[in-house]
Amino acid sequence: MKAIVCKSYGPPENLLLQEVEDPIAGENEAVVEVYAASLNFPDGLQIQGKYQYQPPLPFSPGSEVGGIIKSVGPGLKDFKPGDRVMATPGIGGLAEQVLVKADGLRKIPERMDFKTAAGFAMVYTTAYYALKQRAQLQAGETLLVLGASGGVGLAAVELGKLMGARVIAAASSDEKLEFVNRLHPDALLNYADSDLKEKVKALTGDKGADVIYDPVGGDLFDQSCRCINWNGRLLVIGFASGRIPEYKANLALLKGASMVGVFLGRFRKEEPAEYEKNFADLLTLYEQGKLSPIVTESFPMTDYVDAFKVFSQRRVMGKVTLEIKAE
Repeated sequence: MKAIVCKSYGPPENLLLQEVEDPIAGENEAVVEVYAASLNFPDGLQIQGKYQYQPPLPFSPGSEVGGIIKSVGPGLKDFKPGDRVMATPGIGGLAEQVLVKADGLRKIPERMDFKTAAGFAMVYTTAYYALKQRAQLQAGETLLVLGASGGVGLAAVELGKLMGARVIAAASSDEKLEFVNRLHPDALLNYADSDLKEKVKALTGDKGADVIYDPVGGDLFDQSCRCINWNGRLLVIGFASGRIPEYKANLALLKGASMVGVFLGRFRKEEPAEYEKNFADLLTLYEQGKLSPIVTESFPMTDYVDAFKVFSQRRVMGKVTLEIKAE
């Protein structure tokens, strides 16, 4: 089979598309024939050797796919060859086939295509965990979503509205905000001029946001600490800006605010029952037509460099996928 392989850390141009051995399913595992694979910001960090979880070289990046089960190993229950699934292998998804453990497999609704399946799991489970468990977001509270046009940002806007919050969608350009506006946030905010603090205060009657959802980090995090409401929660999702900021303890004291980490992988490991309940909630919302995942760009497998550059050039709007096999 063909796979995109990282043999040395660096830019996506370092990756290779080459023939590798087909995977074989072991105990409680399945081999999934991949039709679509999603790209996420951490994939770009991983191929540079900058992510908190680094598999040994060589490896194929890619943490989520949509496809059809090709074969199953001994002990695997509830799945069989031919099942349409969304899968979260953790690694190895940018390939024609990928090995997936039982807890990384889910059957997909009949009306869900493989591109949507490939881009569903990570962004929605991250945003839902952040807003539900970590922020304990309440109806009527103001939620500020930074990086709102990206995958995890869009999911937070969508879920925040469903949870009854007043949602301010913030992004770095009017084009991105126009894109986000299809989800009907309550307000839009362009922070390209680095004036986040005053704009948030103007939109909240000088109070600040109750919950700030931050996948960007850097300067925006610094400004967020200064435009958060009393008893506010600042959610640390990631650092797309490239700079990991520092939290000034005096600001937490003055605001009565909390910085709250959001690490989905650890949550899944430490609280698997809650993770599974969250996932079930999300699939139910999708089947009810209340979630509308947006895949905006899909590249042929051979154009993987261009797909990665959407992230490195900070052009992400919605989800980006690779087409591994035609449906």
